[in-house]
Amino acid sequence: MSYLVISFSHKNTDIQMREKLAFPHEADKDRFLNQITKEKAIKEAILLSTCNRVEIIISTSSVSYATEFILERLASYSAIEFEDLMQRADVYDNDGAIHHLFSVASALDSLVIGETQIVGQLKDAFRFSLGKGYCHQNLPRALHYAFKCAAAVRTATTLGTGSVSVASTAVLKAKEEIGNEEGVKALVIGAGEMSELTVKHLLSKGFKVVLTSRDIKKATMLAQTFETGVEVQDYANLKKLLNEIPVMITATSAPYPIITENMVEECNFDRYWFDIAVPRDIDDIESPDLKIFTVDDLQFIVNANMELKAKQAKTAFGIVGKMSKEFFEWLKTLEVEPVIKHLHLRGEAVIDKKVNNAIKKGFIDKENEENIRKLCQTVLNEYLHQPSKKIKHLSKNMECDIVLGAVQSMFELKNDSNMLNKYKCEHAMNINERG
Repeated sequence: MSYLVISFSHKNTDIQMREKLAFPHEADKDRFLNQITKEKAIKEAILLSTCNRVEIIISTSSVSYATEFILERLASYSAIEFEDLMQRADVYDNDGAIHHLFSVASALDSLVIGETQIVGQLKDAFRFSLGKGYCHQNLPRALHYAFKCAAAVRTATTLGTGSVSVASTAVLKAKEEIGNEEGVKALVIGAGEMSELTVKHLLSKGFKVVLTSRDIKKATMLAQTFETGVEVQDYANLKKLLNEIPVMITATSAPYPIITENMVEECNFDRYWFDIAVPRDIDDIESPDLKIFTVDDLQFIVNANMELKAKQAKTAFGIVGKMSKEFFEWLKTLEVEPVIKHLHLRGEAVIDKKVNNAIKKGFIDKENEENIRKLCQTVLNEYLHQPSKKIKHLSKNMECDIVLGAVQSMFELKNDSNMLNKYKCEHAMNINERG
């Protein structure tokens, strides 16, 4: 079994390609995961889709075959040529896959280094896949360690402080554009998690927030969660609001642009619109008094952020490297324990057979059976003590798989699925308990 991650992010694709690759709805994710996990070579799969990345995380019996198969399915889904996807994709396997996964979870691969949303988005993607039965053992182990790594990075560095995110970066840029003027109105479109973050950051920077959404009930409930008053407007008033309010930030999950050129009128003031949705909410629009910023346009703030956090990021990458190595060492110990267990079980089966035969043939008395069994068990434990220590030590060496395979073959030992399932991620346990 091998780990494989196929990654499309702000590093290797522009926003036009990412919006075609995006999976904005759970039904889309479900269909895609169902498609790829039906393929025999793909054992488990998780799909992470955010405004800045699409990550397909799988365990597979064939890295090369699975890579080609997944990219073919992605080409069909996105209507992007297979060759274009192959050229753009960052493909990681085994050590590289785990290192990349841990880096993503720790927000080291994010557009905004240290942003706080990604680990929650990864947990949501994992829970979705687990709940649908698309992952069950190998990926839960990897995600378990990825979340441990993210926690270790947060503890050891200050990268996650200040609630840095794409939403906060957009608000920071908006504040820079309008200057120190207080009480400027800002329109937020959408009532999801990203919109909630946006409203929070706008209020903290002194903006007066107007909120609108197709789901007016959800928008009203969101507005009521803030102590500072947030005005809620009917979505039918969107065109009017766009031409009256100087700052607008949109973050909906619409599969097509909700703001088009025919909605824009000329104004006698400057407007600053921020589209932090993928696919984009704003169509290609040109107007003399309008500046439109997409996720990719915030890169210059990200670069400055990276310079400030370079030292912290170096520490964080050290943690990722260390925990990636520890993860594979831990996996080896999981392979070793069932082998040791079955060596003892095989020995106990021999003891049982020989003692029963000896009693049957009259070689030993029935009343001595318990003491003889205890003696045999003591001999077995002492005999296997040194080999067991050696096998545990081998779990840290490269030749572990070869030796374990040889031991299993010589003694005809079987795999123990109960032992393997003993080490699942706590998120998996929680979902199973709820189910």
